Amino acid sequence: MEHTPKTTSLVIETRALTKKYKQKAAVNHLDLKVQESAIYGFIGRNGAGKSTTLKMLCGLARPTEGEISLFGKQVGDSMTARRIGCLIESAGLYPNMSARQNMLMKAKCIGMTDEKKADELLSMTGLSDVGNRKTKNFSMGMKQRLGIAMALLGNPDLLILDEPINGLDPEGVREIRQLILKLNEEGKTFLISSHILGELSKISTHYGIIQNGCLVEQLEREELERRCEDYFRIRVDDIHRALALIQESMTKIRVEAEDNRTLHLYGLQEGSAVNQLLIENRVQVYESGFHHMDLEEYFLARMDGGQATEKGKESKSYV
Repeated sequence: MEHTPKTTSLVIETRALTKKYKQKAAVNHLDLKVQESAIYGFIGRNGAGKSTTLKMLCGLARPTEGEISLFGKQVGDSMTARRIGCLIESAGLYPNMSARQNMLMKAKCIGMTDEKKADELLSMTGLSDVGNRKTKNFSMGMKQRLGIAMALLGNPDLLILDEPINGLDPEGVREIRQLILKLNEEGKTFLISSHILGELSKISTHYGIIQNGCLVEQLEREELERRCEDYFRIRVDDIHRALALIQESMTKIRVEAEDNRTLHLYGLQEGSAVNQLLIENRVQVYESGFHHMDLEEYFLARMDGGQATEKGKESKSYV
């Protein structure tokens, strides 16, 4: 019996999405695709266009050109809007109200009458014990927690969060990370922008990299991890002979060509045997060494507009 492969629907899809201010494009023909149940890490430097993109998705800014589709419908659909929770830049709090009062005010605005749900969300985000303190006296981290709690009102299917861990201490970051993972396991989709790349890499299933308003790259976590895999890089005078020798003698090593002189060897623990093999068989080795790259280096390289492989740290030996 044949099984039909499961297709994953797109929760967010934009086509040539553009936003101009005085003829300057803050977002330029963006084709964004966020799959259902993904945690999509949206990465870019300050001013790259992240917040502008998220504002358009949430209906807070009107696109100059292009289209936005949310849950398969055009942005602005009233039923679709109810399925989205947003935290963009700041939570928009009433400073002379407590956390609970702000929650209840937001709940009334979206037609919620269950006060217990507001209390549950405050507890879930670590704000159940703030009492009657006015939010104007909250720290930045506390305001971010409250913003996330307010975004969760109405039990949305999609959460769009702009720098949600900004201002949080390490314990707060860990708690928000665990909350996002828990909600994602329950089926919620996330689009999260952050400049804290190491933290994003702990939770994201997909990534989008934006530079100067343009989407540089979209990729899944598995592909990113593959690209950041350590390898032994060797440059020789005869790549065809070197490739044949390595494949014949080292059957468990995966080999890829970078260009007509350079090979990447994956799964190699020690490089001297490769050098010796080639030299003994009269293949001249110009350069060799292990190449190490972490996720942050990859992101920074792509945001700089270069190839990530040129930015990684290499430990070279010359022969």
